[in-house]
Amino acid sequence: MSRFNNIHLGLSHEEALRILTLAEADLEAASDYYMAASHLINFPGDASEEALITLLEQASESQSIKLAQRKAVEVLGQLNAQQAIPVIGTCLDSDDIYLVENSAWALQQLNCQDETLHQRLTNLLQDERQNRRVIIQSLAGLKIKEAAERIRTLIDDPQPGVRGAARAALAQLIDERAHLEAIEDHLVLPNQMDRQAAIQDIIDARSIELLPSVLKAPVSPAFRLRALKALWPEQTKECRGLSLTTALDGLLQDEPEDLVLVHRYDQTPEHAFLLQEFFGTDFSRCYLALQNLKGQSAETIWPLIKQRWEEEAHNDYGAHYFFIHLFQELVNWPDAALSEIGNWLMDAADTLRPQFMKSKPAAILTLATVLPERCRQELERWSDPEQTPFWESRYAALMAMEQLGRQPTRTEDPNPFVTARIESFSD
Repeated sequence: MSRFNNIHLGLSHEEALRILTLAEADLEAASDYYMAASHLINFPGDASEEALITLLEQASESQSIKLAQRKAVEVLGQLNAQQAIPVIGTCLDSDDIYLVENSAWALQQLNCQDETLHQRLTNLLQDERQNRRVIIQSLAGLKIKEAAERIRTLIDDPQPGVRGAARAALAQLIDERAHLEAIEDHLVLPNQMDRQAAIQDIIDARSIELLPSVLKAPVSPAFRLRALKALWPEQTKECRGLSLTTALDGLLQDEPEDLVLVHRYDQTPEHAFLLQEFFGTDFSRCYLALQNLKGQSAETIWPLIKQRWEEEAHNDYGAHYFFIHLFQELVNWPDAALSEIGNWLMDAADTLRPQFMKSKPAAILTLATVLPERCRQELERWSDPEQTPFWESRYAALMAMEQLGRQPTRTEDPNPFVTARIESFSD
C-alpha cells in the first residue's frame, strides 16, 4: 500500500462509511464524499466495496458526487474488488470522460475477462474525447489481442502519448516491434509529460534496446531508475553494452552532461534566474540551469543560495534536489557556508519525508565531496539495511566509500543492486 494513502488520519472506517450514506445537503463540506471514498482504500473488505459500489450506482449531476465516483472506481480497482466489475463496466458509458478513464484503468487492475466489456473498451478508441492512452494501456494490459487492429490505426496519432502507447501495445499484444524505435524520439520532446510517458511506453513494450536512451532522458531520475529496474535482466551485470553498476552510478550522480537536454540558452542568464529555474516543473530546464552554474565561485552566489534555500527550497522537493546537487558543483565555499550546508545535507540524507526521497542519496554523495570527514562518520550507518531501509541511500553510501578510499564491511545486501555494488569493489 502506498505511503500516501492514509492522509485522513483522524477518520475512522465507520465514519467514512457513514459519510457515504448522507444526503448531500447534510455534508459538512462538498469534498466529504471524495474524502470518504479515498479513505476506504485503507479498509479492504466487503463493507468498503459495497459502499463504493452503491456510490457508483447513484445517478447524479452533482459535481461532488461525480468527483467521488471517479475516486470510487480507482479505489475499487486498488482493492481488487471483483464484484465491482459489472458496475464499473456501466461507467464506460458515462458522459464524464474522467470517470471513463478511471474505469478503463480499474478494469485492467481487476483483470476483467468480460468480452463484452473488452469490446466496449475497444470501441472507445474511436471517441477522440476519451483518454485513449489509458484505454490502449488497459487493452494491452488485459491482453486483448482482438484490439490490435484498432490500436494500429493510432500509431501515428497527433498526440505523442497516444501514438507511443499504441506502438507499445502492439509489441505487447502481437509482438509487433518494428514501430518501437520512433518512441525514442519522444524522450526529447518539449513537453516533460510526453517524455515521461515515453519511458512508460518503453517499459510496457519491454524495449530494453532503448534503455541507453532512457538513461539520457531529461526527466526526474526516478523515472529513469524505474525503467532500469523494470527492464534489467535479473542476475545480470552486463547487458546491451551497459554495465549495471555504471548505469546505477550514473543515475545517482545525475550529471547534466550525461543527459540529452531539450532546452538551450542564447546567453548565460543571471544567477537569480538560474536558481529560480530549480523551482520549475520541467527537469530539462533544471538540469540546464545546474549545468550553467557548475564550477562558479560559491562566494558570490552564497548569499542568494542561502536566501532561496531558507525561503523556499528546503520545502520544495524539486528545488531541494537541485540545490543539493549545486552544493557539490560550486567551488570556493566560505567555511561558514560549508558548516550550514553540512547540516542541511545531514537533514536531507536522513529525511523521512516521502516526496524528498531522491534527495537522500544525492545528499550522501554531495557530503562525500564537500565535507568528506563528516561523511566518513556516517557511512557505516548509511550502508546498514536495518538503519537505512532506503536502498538508494545504501548504494550511494557505497559510492561514497569508494570515493573516500573505504571498503564495505558487508558482503551482500537485501537489494540485488546494492549487492552488485558491493561486489564491484573486488572486480
